[in-house]
Amino acid sequence: MRKLIAAMNMTLDGFCDHTAMNADEQIHQHYTDLLNNSDIVIYGRKTFQLMEYWKSVIENPTGQQDMDDFAAAIDSISKIVYSRTLEDVDWRNTELKGELIKGEILELKEQPGNDILVGSPSLIVQLANLGVTDEFQLSIHPTIIGSGLVLFKDISDRIDLKLLKTTTFGCGAVTHYYKPTVTTK
Repeated sequence: MRKLIAAMNMTLDGFCDHTAMNADEQIHQHYTDLLNNSDIVIYGRKTFQLMEYWKSVIENPTGQQDMDDFAAAIDSISKIVYSRTLEDVDWRNTELKGELIKGEILELKEQPGNDILVGSPSLIVQLANLGVTDEFQLSIHPTIIGSGLVLFKDISDRIDLKLLKTTTFGCGAVTHYYKPTVTTK
């Protein structure tokens, strides 16, 4: 069975705002490796539209290996976008869906292949509430911004986690790897 991994960068005070963080080559490499070891990444509309930036890097490489490698990885992976407002998507390997259905996610997990990533705050919460998340990889950056989008504000029930390991990066970010002590409701 494939693992469903929720991966997110966040500030020390718990906000999701990639523009507030100082990602370095190691962080980009970490997420590139995560993408390269997975088959699918799941996004909501807002995050998907932010990630479409990387299409421009494919067309016009930056010359920075870490960023160009990340762009290649995000471009090549299969993407599922959940949106009630988008009518179509034009990024290769992308499927548009209107509604998140637990049974469809469980079917994806049962298929052979590599891991499934979730990279949107709203979908991380929805999938956690459904009890189908196998691992959380939270990269906590040494930045405090005071306000913004809180990752776990809409969790409906308590979720207990077990720390599996941590990885520290040169920019000061620490990725915490957790697994729920109970999966699939």
